[in-house]
Amino acid sequence: MTNNQWASVEPLLPAARVGPEGGRRDKHPRRRIVDAIFYVVRTGCAWRQLPRDFALWQTVY
Repeated sequence: MTNNQWASVEPLLPAARVGPEGGRRDKHPRRRIVDAIFYVVRTGCAWRQLPRDFALWQTVY
C-alpha cells in the first residue's frame, strides 16, 4: 500500500482504546494488518496461508 493510499484508509479505522477505558497498545502496526487483509483478498489464499512477513493469521483475521 502506498503512503497516499494509507492516508486515505487510516482515518476510516477506529481509534485504539488504550488506558482505563479498556484495550491495550497495538502489538502490530495497523498498516501491516491492512496489508495482510488486502493480501488475502488479492490472492484468494486461506487465512492460515498468510506468509510469515505478516502477523499471525489469527491476529489478521
